[in-house]
Amino acid sequence: MSGVWDAWLQERSALRSERGTERFDPVLRLGGRLPGRHDALDLASNDYLGLSQDERVVSAAREALERYGASATASRLVTGTLPIHRDLEASLCRLTGQPAALAFSTGYAANLGALTALSGRGAEILLDAHSHASLHDAARMSRVPYATFAHNDPADLDRELATRAGRRVVVAVESIYSVLGDAAPLQAFVHVCRRRGALLVVDEAHGIGVAGHGRGLVHELGLTGAPDLVVTLTLSKSLGSQGGAVLGSTAVRDHLVNTARSFIFDTGLAPASAGAATAAAVLVADDPTLAAAVRANARTIATVCGIDQAAGAVQSLPMPSPAAAVAATLQLRQQGVLVGCFRPPSVPDGVSRLRVTARADLTGADLLAAASLVARAVERSRADDAPSSVRGLPTVAAGQGVDPARATSLHAAPPRDPNG
Repeated sequence: MSGVWDAWLQERSALRSERGTERFDPVLRLGGRLPGRHDALDLASNDYLGLSQDERVVSAAREALERYGASATASRLVTGTLPIHRDLEASLCRLTGQPAALAFSTGYAANLGALTALSGRGAEILLDAHSHASLHDAARMSRVPYATFAHNDPADLDRELATRAGRRVVVAVESIYSVLGDAAPLQAFVHVCRRRGALLVVDEAHGIGVAGHGRGLVHELGLTGAPDLVVTLTLSKSLGSQGGAVLGSTAVRDHLVNTARSFIFDTGLAPASAGAATAAAVLVADDPTLAAAVRANARTIATVCGIDQAAGAVQSLPMPSPAAAVAATLQLRQQGVLVGCFRPPSVPDGVSRLRVTARADLTGADLLAAASLVARAVERSRADDAPSSVRGLPTVAAGQGVDPARATSLHAAPPRDPNG
């Protein structure tokens, strides 16, 4: 690169370091189905039901890989639509109760496609203030006026819609939020949007597999198939795969096929991902005990940590400062427990917290031990939030200089036989 670009990159790096917002991508999981002596207990990932390692899901991915190859090889509108895509869309409709579905390569692309295609010239977009970054990016890329309304506040949404009477407005919310862990008042939002003639887009990324016996919060509240409601979701959380989808009426699906640029100009979802997600959707639909296990484990984490149980799998623990959140995350990592860390700029100042994920496949003993370590780390941080020199999350990985077995009682027992 030329000197001017090198100087700019160095300046941006120094600014991130000064603000304590540097991000890293460490290798933290060594693979395998069970945490052993040199692998940490994962309370950070989005694999809510543990299906990414379920042999039925892995086998379905393997079968699709062998049948169709490693790639869809083209856009879905050229030669990229495969029978496994149709199977996936049918399984998602069965799971959610929605009449039609369209699969995208990621959940990000699904949100991008939905908002850009459903808005357009003459429209406006209103977002819940806590909506995911993908929805905010989609609103910006839609090139229409957009604004936010107060988080989970139907009255504020109503006021905003009232000032836009006669205009076509798309309202986007999440069903369950992963930062605060709260659920949206979807019934109230539907009522407001219907009365004002707005379209409601609900991102079920954190609802599918957890709420409504696994079928999502929209289904649980009896809103399935509402003509003025569109659902988006990801395949990379409870469904243990990768990809995304938009669900709604057949007219909405047809419109997206013709206008959603993140669908039209993108290579189709990889066959292995589609096969895995298809199998996972069938498992979630047929086995509501998976969602029940997530909620039971979430209750255990919340009880041990002394917080109210959140609506989804993610339990959110407030921290006194960004430095305290980072320090607690590093301490827990060294003790053999992986947790998420929310801090600026990912969240507003004053909202730093640990993100602790319940998973259906965690055992009671492991879960209690890990939750107790988390509770103690949070208690220490709140008792003594001293200034910290920690400026980021460095590459400290299980198997890379950290021996969880020596750092904590979590792995005090002999490592379990992975074949047992």
